[in-house]
Amino acid sequence: MTPIVSIIMGSTSDLPVMEKAAKFFDEMEIPFEMNALSAHRTPSAVEEFAKNAKSRGIKVIIAAAGMAAHLPGVIASMTTLPVIGVPISSSLEGMDALLAIVQMPPGIPVATVGINGALNAAILALQIMSSGNESFDQKLSEYKEGLKNKITKANEDLSRIQYKYKTN
Repeated sequence: MTPIVSIIMGSTSDLPVMEKAAKFFDEMEIPFEMNALSAHRTPSAVEEFAKNAKSRGIKVIIAAAGMAAHLPGVIASMTTLPVIGVPISSSLEGMDALLAIVQMPPGIPVATVGINGALNAAILALQIMSSGNESFDQKLSEYKEGLKNKITKANEDLSRIQYKYKTN
């Protein structure tokens, strides 16, 4: 299997958040890779990764980072691939990471999801890749239908709960 998505995190301490993306790709049967790279501690490895990702068949990069959160932007500065940033809550409740990722200079865009939003990053990555890919589009449609069905079931369950003044 050749990966088409790369999940990059600043350190393995980000894994509890990023495994939500990995589980989604597993469920959707999307080949992916996971690596730890640091914009500050392994800059040459980040450069090598970013410059070679496209030629290795990667279509979208999801990059997670906390605190200064330079990793997504540094990667985006070295590739034409779409980069999705996941701010990790490690200090200042993740606001420092969110602002560092979302406030990129003109010409270096990083799509940014909410703090610890790895699942949304994975869904966005699949949405990006589904353009022109009927199989991926079908997987997304089924996933979103499942979300709708969960809410429908939740309302059915709530309708069976009784309270003295509950009207529905």
